[in-house]
Order: sequence, then structure tokens, then C-alpha cells
Amino acid sequence: MAKQQRLGIIQSRGLGDIVIAIPIAGHYHSQGWEVYWPIDQQFLPHVQHHAPWVHWIPIPVDPQGRYFYDVPLQRLKNFRCDEIIPLYQHLTGHPFSEEKYFQYTSFDQYKYIRAGVPFLDKWRLDEYITRDLTEEARVFDSLVTQADYCVVHLEGSDHTAEFDPTIIPETWQTIYIRPGVTPSIFNYRQVLESAQSIVCVDSCIANMVDQLKIDNDLYFIARSHIGLTPVLNSPWQWL
Repeated sequence: MAKQQRLGIIQSRGLGDIVIAIPIAGHYHSQGWEVYWPIDQQFLPHVQHHAPWVHWIPIPVDPQGRYFYDVPLQRLKNFRCDEIIPLYQHLTGHPFSEEKYFQYTSFDQYKYIRAGVPFLDKWRLDEYITRDLTEEARVFDSLVTQADYCVVHLEGSDHTAEFDPTIIPETWQTIYIRPGVTPSIFNYRQVLESAQSIVCVDSCIANMVDQLKIDNDLYFIARSHIGLTPVLNSPWQWL
């Protein structure tokens, strides 16, 4: 019996990039590869139960920044991966940006080109996520108090956005997504799917909403230039 090939993915941060890249891993997994993926240990609760087919490897953050690339590379070599794909479009001290297509794509397109996966697969996220319906229902019941509500998420990895809250009808409930409610962002799915409207800064939540095709009344708050803003497929209104 032939040995199952092992794929290593280098994308230890941030959570939004990991959400974007899960369908890349899923593409290879569906072709019979074992997938090994080192990530910042603080992100492990978000993904370990929702993509259990990945061999997630938690790594600690270090002040030298080796957790971005050097430590993941060594871990993947230790697991004897047959192929290792770095998905960073830029990283200080590494020549990723010398790829000729880097200057002509958004960062999420770059990841798919680099991995040799069709970019449309980015919106197949639902196929690779296992839902925890019990936890989703608990989160819903703990947050939602009326039928008409808007979900708001304003905190990106390095940015807190502002918006005019008067765009939300006064009679609606406003639900802010904040840390500590549930271990994984994927457990907000029922809350997001049932919302009348969603306001999101460019973040892991916006990525998840777009990639899962939750086509509610959507508002997107950009925070980066075009090369670092993901390609969106749903009918977002930009604030």
C-alpha cells in the first residue's frame, strides 16, 4: 500500500488568513493528502474541532518572530512532509515577494496561486467545516433577545473600526461580537445566518461571512489598501 502523501502549510497567523486558507488545505485533503498545519497556539480552539481532518500543530509565540516561518518549517520537516507550501505573500527576511505575480494580485489570490488551487475554491469553506450545532444554539440563545437584530464586529487584528450606528433601526437589537463568548468564531454561525444585517470590519468574521455565503444585508469596513484587502463575493455595501 502506497504511503499517503503529507502536505505542510505555513500560515501560522493571523486567524483571518487561516480562514481564507482552509479551502486550500481542503483541496489537498480531498485528493488524499494528509495535511499538517502549524498555527499560533491561541488560534487552535477556533479550528481544531471545526476542521478536525487537519493535523493542527500549536506553536507558541516567541519575541524573535520565529513562529511565523522558521519554527513551522522545522515542525513540518520533523513530520516528514512531502511538500511544504508557505502562504505568506510577504515576510521580512524571506523572498516570497520575489514571485512575479505578487504585485498583481490581492493577498488571498496570491495564496491560491501559490498553492495551485482554483481561487473559486475559497468560497467552498462550508464543505470543510464541521458545525457544532449545540454550541451554536447556546451562543444564539445567550445573545439574541429579539427577532430583528444586527450583528456588528469592529475589531480586526490590528485595528478597531468606527461606524455610524444610526444606520441600524432603533427598534433592532445590536449584537457586538467580542472575545470570550465561545471558543471558536465558527460558533457564531447561527447568530450570523439569522441576522437581518451584519456590519464587519475587514477581519476573520468578514472572511467567514463571505466565504460561507451568508448573504444578508452586509456592510464592510475596509482597513487596508487593495493588495491587503480580500476579494469579496457577496453583495457587501462598503462603509
